[in-house]
Amino acid sequence: MDYSQILSQQFNIKEEYARNIITLLDDGNTIPFIARYRKEMHGSMDDQLIREFAEKLEYLRGLDKRRDEIRSLIDAQEKLTDEINLALDKAATLSELEDIYRPYRPKRKTRASIAKEKGLEPLANDILKQEKGFDPSKSAVDYIDEEKGVTSVEDAIQGAMDIIAELVSDNAEIRKRIRNLTNANGVLVSVATDEEKDSVYKNYYDYKEPVKKIAGHRVLAVNRGEKEGFLKVSVETDSEKPLNSIFRAMITDKNQLCSDIIREACTDAYQRLIYPSIEREVRNDLTDTASENAMKVFAVNLKQLLMQPPVKGKTVLALDPGYRTGCKTAVVDSTGKVLDTTVIYPTHSDKKIQESKQTLLRLIKKHHVDIISIGNGTASKETEMFTAETIKEADHPVYYMVVSEAGASVYSASKLAATELPDLDLTLRSAVSIARRLQDPLAELVKIEPKAIGVGQYQHDMPQKKLGETLDGVVEDCVNSVGADLNTASPALLSRVSGLNATVCKNIVAYREENGAFSSRAELKKVPKLGPKAFEQCAGFLRVPESRNPLDNTGVHPESYKSAKELLGLLEYSDKEIKSGNFSDIQQRVKAKGTKSLADVLGIGLPTLDDIVKELSKPGRDPRDELPAPMLRSDILDIKDLKEGMELKGTVRNVIDFGAFVDIGVHQDGLVHISQICDKYIKHPSEVLKVGDVVNVKVLSVDPEKNRISLTMKF
Repeated sequence: MDYSQILSQQFNIKEEYARNIITLLDDGNTIPFIARYRKEMHGSMDDQLIREFAEKLEYLRGLDKRRDEIRSLIDAQEKLTDEINLALDKAATLSELEDIYRPYRPKRKTRASIAKEKGLEPLANDILKQEKGFDPSKSAVDYIDEEKGVTSVEDAIQGAMDIIAELVSDNAEIRKRIRNLTNANGVLVSVATDEEKDSVYKNYYDYKEPVKKIAGHRVLAVNRGEKEGFLKVSVETDSEKPLNSIFRAMITDKNQLCSDIIREACTDAYQRLIYPSIEREVRNDLTDTASENAMKVFAVNLKQLLMQPPVKGKTVLALDPGYRTGCKTAVVDSTGKVLDTTVIYPTHSDKKIQESKQTLLRLIKKHHVDIISIGNGTASKETEMFTAETIKEADHPVYYMVVSEAGASVYSASKLAATELPDLDLTLRSAVSIARRLQDPLAELVKIEPKAIGVGQYQHDMPQKKLGETLDGVVEDCVNSVGADLNTASPALLSRVSGLNATVCKNIVAYREENGAFSSRAELKKVPKLGPKAFEQCAGFLRVPESRNPLDNTGVHPESYKSAKELLGLLEYSDKEIKSGNFSDIQQRVKAKGTKSLADVLGIGLPTLDDIVKELSKPGRDPRDELPAPMLRSDILDIKDLKEGMELKGTVRNVIDFGAFVDIGVHQDGLVHISQICDKYIKHPSEVLKVGDVVNVKVLSVDPEKNRISLTMKF
């Protein structure tokens, strides 16, 4: 199989690019490295696309491996023919391969195998020939054998029909046709197991939708409803077309007596063997497609969450809300260092509320707190209201923001948290995490398993291995697009840097502790177990602000330092300017000289030149700073205060298939349905909205009893 040819067509890229990517992957290069530093070799594909390319390549290689396995297994049975060989070569999916192998797969005891043991296979073969003048009933007499359990003509013919039914079921072409017909005409049906029982699945108690049209989130919803025992789910289809298709394939009508028997056997094959199997396949395919799309949405949401702009240079007070156990409180300085911790009780008695208020005001004054970060869990609403009232009495302006605390408890119970915050108990560690994820969401959230961050619906219903790989890929891409400070990055952050494994990360931290801060990227080569390949893969993503070489604090790879220095010479920068690292006018100078002619002189590609120029124009740039800042609040609303038509500003918290949830300052997020996002038609909300976006919304309806808020962005 020519992988580069197939993949170039699938991804609509030059065959040369496909070949290059395959070679780069096979040579052990990481996807972030390929995406960032080998653009000329693949036409500047982004990391997500290269990741999809790598997955497809793995699938194709798995397909070929299974093709060879099946070929060997059939050959071992001495049944491999030129026809089967050709069919195996043509098979483009795993389903098609398995259909071909089906007749040769070792079977458990079946009705057909029992009939064969009774010696009825020759009778079945004679019936299938459908020769004129052949009488199945007369021939069946010869097969009556009481010892074998064939006591009558009817027994013999039934056994022959069982053999024919299995032959029909094992026919790869027939199965392909039935599969296509079911996908084209099938209807997914769900009904209630008990109509009297109330549940969140009530919309699916009597529900039908064509297989080819059903949205992924509805597939996942009925799957979960079935799993929890509220729904019975099936795929229904008109049997006429499939049966006629089978009849056409099996019946010649030369012998009416035989054709009637074959017709009955085909009907049995369809109802008993083929359709239940195809139904399972169709549902599995629907689930796989829905899961795949859901994981893409999760990936987009996670990326937006990780790439939220950091709130830099601010002292943050974090509140981890709770009723009975109180509200865990932590103050951290602008570097994330813990300054103070305590527990307050803003949901208890009036006396406790007043004490909590004084404690909060004292901490704000003592540490000159700029922002309060409130976790969005239990008692969040009450804590937010308490905070909004309290900060009115502060001696300087203080804002607050509600942040997602998903995964904070996972972090607080981890070995990493115990290492980082050994003097604090679990609950206070969680508060520190809530503070730090406002200061630098990426640096804090990389400490948590991506699946624990909570970025979409039905994530627990996904194939967990695939979900883990998808989300890990997002974290890796985010960390490498931002870069990591070699002298301050935690082991958790370093472990996500291209080319670094856990052992090397520990060695980097140990080297840092023993020898002090790194003074250059080149010093990385002294770290034990960090070889030339690892250095090549990671160096461009690690920043050394303390280095005397300004390039060490950019995304320019050391392999391009020579070109970067030559470029600065061609652009006539003085030694003094180069030493200062200030190249703010570099874009203008490049334009004046001509980008293409500069690239030709330097012997590098245009993408590499563009990247060098971009990095030199803003040394140490953080791509997250170019995104809109998070919305800080100083007020509060209650769901009861919301009125139809009210216009508000909110933050997008989650993007799902059918809309987006927006935080508008009340405990319950409001839903903007996909139909209310914009005037033009969109297939998915992610075309318009991202997690973290600040948007203007209008209240359509409020249901305080059910805690439902409907919003629109169309006004």
